[in-house]
Amino acid sequence: MKATQRDLAQVLRRSGGAIRLFFFCGQDEAGASTAVARLVADLPDAGERVDLSGAELKSDPARLVDEARSTSLFGDTRHILARVSGDDAHDAVASWCELADRGAMEGGWPVFVVATSATDKSRTAKLLLKRADALVAVFYPPDLKSVTADVRAMADAAGLRLGGNLAERIAGAVNLDVRLAQSEVDKLALYLDAAPQNPRTVEQADYDLIGARTEEDGFMPLVNAALSGELKKLPGEIARMREVSLNPVGVALALERRAAQLASLSGKMLPGEDVMGFLKAQGVFFREHREIADQLRRWSGGKMERLVPRLADLHRALLANSQIAELLLAQELTQISRFAAARR
Repeated sequence: MKATQRDLAQVLRRSGGAIRLFFFCGQDEAGASTAVARLVADLPDAGERVDLSGAELKSDPARLVDEARSTSLFGDTRHILARVSGDDAHDAVASWCELADRGAMEGGWPVFVVATSATDKSRTAKLLLKRADALVAVFYPPDLKSVTADVRAMADAAGLRLGGNLAERIAGAVNLDVRLAQSEVDKLALYLDAAPQNPRTVEQADYDLIGARTEEDGFMPLVNAALSGELKKLPGEIARMREVSLNPVGVALALERRAAQLASLSGKMLPGEDVMGFLKAQGVFFREHREIADQLRRWSGGKMERLVPRLADLHRALLANSQIAELLLAQELTQISRFAAARR
């Protein structure tokens, strides 16, 4: 089966609960991860989460089916979450399909694969498109209108009434990242002691107190300094990150989104094609043309293939080590910038 973020709910309803493997791909990794979180929350008993990486599945393809068919130490339920890049999970998913065709995966635990930089045309996706027990969902880059609607839905669920253009402001402040938007809504609900049974109206002043920084004070100058190899500029941007309390995970997500954008653009651009003309034809925001053109030259081919999984690993490390997240991020940004600078 196949779906997009727009018709995912309808496709799931039509499936009647038959889907056991979910392959979420496309440029919006944040949207894919949010969808996984919602699906896991809707499981009758999600149980233990087993995390797998693309490197683990590539080196040991049988690991996926082993984990999907095994039980935990105490016999509890579980679900499998694999975060991979491109077709790293291809052989593992092929093994899953082979066993499922033999009936050996009946009763297996649900498997969720979030594939950064993969598409519905990838080799892994093609294994699953015609299966009734699997779903390929493509997550396209979000726009302001759709994320604003998501913010309103999040606020309603949290017992918050957003006045004026506050939902749109939140969507813009988090750079259209639905995970960060959910974090902002959660902070507002906690600050106002809101709940569905105890609704509260949010004023602009409330969000001024606890909200995310706007794009002007936001992630992209730091992201561009790192990916463009601007070693002289980077220390100042890292200092600014600390001064304005930028969220390290938010910075990592912005890096992942830009890397996914670069990977997608690189795959579409023809050899020798005029870069600026190409970016304009692809609808890239004109103010980003200079930075993106420079980054495309620096992160081509195998360099990008190594960058994307490294950023996914960074994201996981920041979540697991929140106490030293700023330090870990600063170290990784420096390494990325040095690597980019070496390509001048």
